[in-house]
Amino acid sequence: MAARKFIARINPSNSALFVCDLQEKFASNIKYFPEIVTTSRRLIDTARILSIPTVVTEQYPKGLGHTVPILKEGLADNTPIHDKTKFSMCIPPVEDTLKNVQNVILVGIEAHVCVLQTTYDLLERGHNVHVVVDAVSSRSHTDRHFAFKQMEQAGAILTTSEAAILGLVGGSDHPKFKEVQKLIMTSAPDTGLVVSSKL
Repeated sequence: MAARKFIARINPSNSALFVCDLQEKFASNIKYFPEIVTTSRRLIDTARILSIPTVVTEQYPKGLGHTVPILKEGLADNTPIHDKTKFSMCIPPVEDTLKNVQNVILVGIEAHVCVLQTTYDLLERGHNVHVVVDAVSSRSHTDRHFAFKQMEQAGAILTTSEAAILGLVGGSDHPKFKEVQKLIMTSAPDTGLVVSSKL
C-alpha cells in the first residue's frame, strides 16, 4: 500500500460522491447488483441529507440504459447525470465539481474498469479517493478482488458504506445525525466480499 503522510478524513465540506454507471442493462451481469444498488442508495441519501455534491455517470446509455430508478429517486434535484464513453468519470463536465473537493467517495461498477480508471484519474489530480467496497462490483469476483488491490496499491482508501456514512457526520452531535442514522439502522446487505476475499 502506498505510504500516506496524512489522514484523509472525509466531511461534508470537503467531499463529493461519485456514482459510476449503475445502469439498467448491467442488472443481470454484475455480481450482487441489487445489493450494490441498495448500498449505493444509502450513500446517495446521505449525500442529499448533508448537501454533499453528487456526480452520476452513465456509460453509453443508448446501449446500456439509464441509471436504475431507485437511485435516481434519491438524488437531489440539481444532481447532474453525465453520458460518457470514456471509462473514467473524470470527463470535462465533472471538472467544476472537483474544484473545491479534496475527497471523492466512489461507488458503482465495474470495479476493474470504470471505477479503477476513475480512481487513477482522481489520484493523479491530487484527490483522496474513498472506494466503498460494499457498493462496488464487477461481473466476476476475480476482477473485483484484484481491482481493489490495484486501487489500494495506487493510494486509494478502501472503506465500507457505514464507515463512510458515519465518517461524514463525525459524531452524534451532528445536527443531521438522527436523520442519517435511520439509513443504517439495518445493516447493509451482504455483497459477497467474504467470498471474493478468499481468492
